[in-house]
Amino acid sequence: MKTVIVGFIFPLIFLSLRNRNRNRRHKRQGVYVDVGGEPGFTIRNARFESLVTSAWDGVTTLAELLEHSCKNHGDQIFLGSRELIARENEVAPDGRSFEKLHLGGYKWLTFRDAFEAVVRFSNGLAELGHSRHERAAIFADTRAEWLLALQGCFRRNVTVVTIYASLGEEALCHSLNETEVTTLICGSKELKTLAKVRGQLECVKRVICLDNDIPSDTSSALHGWKVLSFAEVQALGGRVMVEADLPLPADVAVIMYTSGSTGMPKGVMMTHANMVATISAVMRIVPNVGRNDIYLAYLPMAHVLELVAEHIVVAVGGAIGYGTPLTLTDSSNKIKKGTKGDATVLLPTLLAAVPAIIDRVRYGVLKQVDTKGGLSKKLFDLAYERRLQALNGSWFGAWGLEAFLWNLFVFRKIRKVLGGHIRLMLSGGAPLSADAQRFINICFSAGIGQGYGLTETCAGGAFSDFDDSSVGHVGPPVPSSYIKLIDWPEGGYSINDSPMPRGEIVIGGTNVTLGYFKNEEKTRESYKVDERGVRWFYTGDIGRFHADGCLEIIDRKKDIVKLQHGEYVSLGKVEAALIGSSYVDNVMLHADPFHSYCVALVVASHEALEKWASKQGITYSDISELCKKEEAMKEVYASLLKEAKNSRLEKFEIPAKIKLLCNPWTPESGLVTAALKIKRESIRKTFDNELKELYSS
Repeated sequence: MKTVIVGFIFPLIFLSLRNRNRNRRHKRQGVYVDVGGEPGFTIRNARFESLVTSAWDGVTTLAELLEHSCKNHGDQIFLGSRELIARENEVAPDGRSFEKLHLGGYKWLTFRDAFEAVVRFSNGLAELGHSRHERAAIFADTRAEWLLALQGCFRRNVTVVTIYASLGEEALCHSLNETEVTTLICGSKELKTLAKVRGQLECVKRVICLDNDIPSDTSSALHGWKVLSFAEVQALGGRVMVEADLPLPADVAVIMYTSGSTGMPKGVMMTHANMVATISAVMRIVPNVGRNDIYLAYLPMAHVLELVAEHIVVAVGGAIGYGTPLTLTDSSNKIKKGTKGDATVLLPTLLAAVPAIIDRVRYGVLKQVDTKGGLSKKLFDLAYERRLQALNGSWFGAWGLEAFLWNLFVFRKIRKVLGGHIRLMLSGGAPLSADAQRFINICFSAGIGQGYGLTETCAGGAFSDFDDSSVGHVGPPVPSSYIKLIDWPEGGYSINDSPMPRGEIVIGGTNVTLGYFKNEEKTRESYKVDERGVRWFYTGDIGRFHADGCLEIIDRKKDIVKLQHGEYVSLGKVEAALIGSSYVDNVMLHADPFHSYCVALVVASHEALEKWASKQGITYSDISELCKKEEAMKEVYASLLKEAKNSRLEKFEIPAKIKLLCNPWTPESGLVTAALKIKRESIRKTFDNELKELYSS
């Protein structure tokens, strides 16, 4: 009898607890709020009645934030960099040469060491003659010295211009000349680029190289500027004592140049108060991040997502270990065979990523599973399906002991790809697919928060709860933001739509930036201040609010094209659907208003297409020849039709013709931004003949 009771009662208790957890995920996360400005439907974070400005008493600037943390966490490890043991060149069978790195372990600075380095750099900057009224720029890959130099500038109240290391020469000169930068901080690689365009730089007087090995052809004598290494500036600052000239909250901390997906990049002016507001807001909603966490930094610090993420770690007293996208894992392109990638050595607990990188990790794991085949693949497929059922709310999915066993025997090896200790991931920069989110939840047993924000809002906007396993939205507003939807009649979106209000997304709050540097017209077009003093940014994105107050991004105004017969096509929406095909590495939909159909440029996924060709017995000399074969074109197009059907695209939204391309789109090629967003105009110009051929054939 006891056995029967136990067998009956325990499942009921389990189901009751599951139901409570399930209901918790559907709690109201955003609530309606009355605000000023243009009429619309506005939501705030349900947990915070007023907008967050700072999480600490007496901390209102990024300079104060660092000093506060360094005082509280003095001897704790803070900034880690890997030792470079050797560089080697490996020659591939086709004759191409690839650089491989042999990297050692991490060497660490404590918070106290880092603060002393910041003070020395700040003093050195003053000794070099850089005044607070001049601007400095950082043009370098992400590294510890980037953060130290940034904070050193802040202690002199110097506004820092941030520039992507992959930015083209024309955009680079535009950014530096527009902001009248006099001191340029860069790596030795970037210094070579600067030397080529020295004649086009109007104001640069001083160059500080973050590396000790300064290229000989970039010297002061040759180019009329003063060149010193980062170490030399610190040594200079170590010999003097200069009183700090700390900024005020309203002072501009950073002029961040957007990656320029359309035309020349624009400089967004972020105040210290803007940055502190976003950092404070995200800290309030990210669970249990603290001094025991280790963050792997590898995204560009010139991107607002990375800049905010690193300062969150600064704020909580965690550790930051620096890596690169090409050395991230043991199988990364630049890692010498037999040596370890950054994640394996660092064992991070926190990671930020853009969806493109998450998709690459996912594809790499699935490729390895397929390659092994046999029992391993069957076990993986079964384990994944069982856990997926559970995440989707099924009572019959893998919970409790079964989930523990699948994690132990199947997913533990996969988790080691990123070190095995990741517990929280932040995704931003672009929409994250439901498949990618589920992959992280299942294979890495990690919570993933999807953020929505822009450079213009200091990355603040919306952020999903890490324990919310539902997909298809970006969560409620962060505590420093209001999110308002306003009608867009031309696109057919209204806040009175049923079952959900829809419209253009407008973000207001303490994290909304001042505007665009030296671009009053664009600032007036995109920013407005209401009668209550709240600053609003008009994003151009289209969204809708779910019943629980979470935001879903559904469209973009600029990406909508009207076809010949009057149908509206959302390019981004269609691309998001088509990129789900395993054969697609990247895709750009093109719609010509003078035609009744769309066409698409499709960058082929080499691995997937070659694997298919091998199974079909198709012979080819290289990937370029394979992409030209009619069979390959038909196979890829069929997969696109399948994805279009799954996403319920209308017939006029589906590309009638495609061009299969073999070369990937990279920031270096100028076809995607550093955040891996496609640059439509650049792609259209580059493939103008191909697009004309698709419409004429």
